[in-house]
Amino acid sequence: MRSCGSWRASARSPRCSAPPAATARSRTCREADDALRVLAAGELGYPVVVKADGLAAGKGVVIAPDRAGAELAIRHMMQERRFGEAGSTVVIEEFLEGREASFFVMTDGRNVVPLVSAEDHKRAYDGDEGPNTGGMGAYAPSRLWNDRTERQVLDEIVRPVLDGLRQHGREYRGVLYVGLMLTAAGPKVLEFNARFGDPEAQVVLPMLDGDLLPLLWGVASSDLAGARCAMRSEPHVGVVLASGGYPDAYETGHPIEGLDRAEREPNVVVFHAGTRLEHGRPVTAGGRVLTVVARGDTYADARARAYAAVGHISFEGMHYRRDIAAKALQ
Repeated sequence: MRSCGSWRASARSPRCSAPPAATARSRTCREADDALRVLAAGELGYPVVVKADGLAAGKGVVIAPDRAGAELAIRHMMQERRFGEAGSTVVIEEFLEGREASFFVMTDGRNVVPLVSAEDHKRAYDGDEGPNTGGMGAYAPSRLWNDRTERQVLDEIVRPVLDGLRQHGREYRGVLYVGLMLTAAGPKVLEFNARFGDPEAQVVLPMLDGDLLPLLWGVASSDLAGARCAMRSEPHVGVVLASGGYPDAYETGHPIEGLDRAEREPNVVVFHAGTRLEHGRPVTAGGRVLTVVARGDTYADARARAYAAVGHISFEGMHYRRDIAAKALQ
């Protein structure tokens, strides 16, 4: 079991974002022609990352291997408006080599209680192939995380962000989700979310060895000073069951079988995301339908339990990745 104490932000840093060294080089473009000129110049190299600067259901990021792929992404986002207004501005970003990890903290604007790290699986298919999705599964804690990395992220990323927001009159209270690439040069910021993100939250929150309510109250009342949380040490693995065709077009309304058997597996919980009741029976109602989460003594044990429970569930077109948390076994 891990115990986490609160940590206080300094009042010194004037920055309202992470220092430049803690994130990738990028260019922000509000016109398609400008974006295409950036790509033509090749100043950020290839592969390159193209991001819609708005909410795109977790699908607004394209890792383009070459200029042609990046230009296609620009056309889809800025000219064809596949993500609506979310694609009216794009961020073209240097591709970072490494492994992704997510880190969650709760903050009252000054004090921080770190929770735990996790690793998401964004691509639709095994081996990190296919289009980006909102997440096809996750496991926690990340095998790449350690105390030194956590301290570096808190000191060099979380503190400047909270200090800068406060100095600009925008004190932030809530959950801060830090999406990171763990590179040879250290942690680099990919994104921030002002919320728990799924599917990571579905493996992180079950690791709390106690009640979440006191932490939420401390956030809401600006009183996290001295707050502590205890986290379970056992790994958790979550596998997303998606509708056929996701993250592109998919059908809904298909009956879901086997939920009762899956939930009877020991140390397993099934989270509903895209379901509804129809004539008293659960049916599919979204792209990511369910997340099956299991706890185990080891990563291998948690993974085996999760996939054993998945084996009980079925619905027409169901697809899922079969390599969730495989990296944790390496």
